[in-house]
Amino acid sequence: MDEQTIIFLVRRTLLTGLIVVSPLLLAGMTVGILAAIFQAVTSIRDTTLNMIPKILAVAGILVWMLPWILTVIGDYTTDMLQTLRTIGV
Repeated sequence: MDEQTIIFLVRRTLLTGLIVVSPLLLAGMTVGILAAIFQAVTSIRDTTLNMIPKILAVAGILVWMLPWILTVIGDYTTDMLQTLRTIGV
């Protein structure tokens, strides 16, 4: 296995991971910003007001996006196993 193949495999792995977690991170960030704006407007400084909506948003997006996430990870696994078989590892 040469260096270019290793770089390709690592790059593909990192990119797939980023694609899979990006909707979850985006949901958490959006809800966090909205909660921070709400806290600033109302002068409420409760930490649970910030964490509970984030947890619920990320869990909701995870449940909603789970079929897509499993498809992406399944396609990645299939492609990676075929690539490794053609390389001879």
